[in-house]
Amino acid sequence: MTTTTTTTRARPAALTLTPSAEARIAHLMASAPEGAIGVKLSTPRRGCSGLAYSVDYVSEEAKFDEKIETPGGVFYVDGGSVLYLIGSTMDWVEDDFTAGFVFNNPNAKGSCGCGESFTV
Repeated sequence: MTTTTTTTRARPAALTLTPSAEARIAHLMASAPEGAIGVKLSTPRRGCSGLAYSVDYVSEEAKFDEKIETPGGVFYVDGGSVLYLIGSTMDWVEDDFTAGFVFNNPNAKGSCGCGESFTV
């Protein structure tokens, strides 16, 4: 009888977080409401192009969510959103007038004029 061994390798995360995005997650987790275990990215259907990016606190792990460990806390990607986000980069950008997460998503085929939503 031969024994076989299965080896697993780490798979790359669905998206890459810049150091600035990781720092923002650390800041959010430092002031998170009680019971929050991390921050979660999802792509709910809304806006004029169909899908939008939504970042919220999460209080429990969902079975199919992707979990990304960052130096400042756990970042989750909604399991139903992963396919829309593979290969994306998430950044945190601040200037004199605005501050927010910015996404470079190679899967987005278009976006609305205001930049609030995208299509795949």
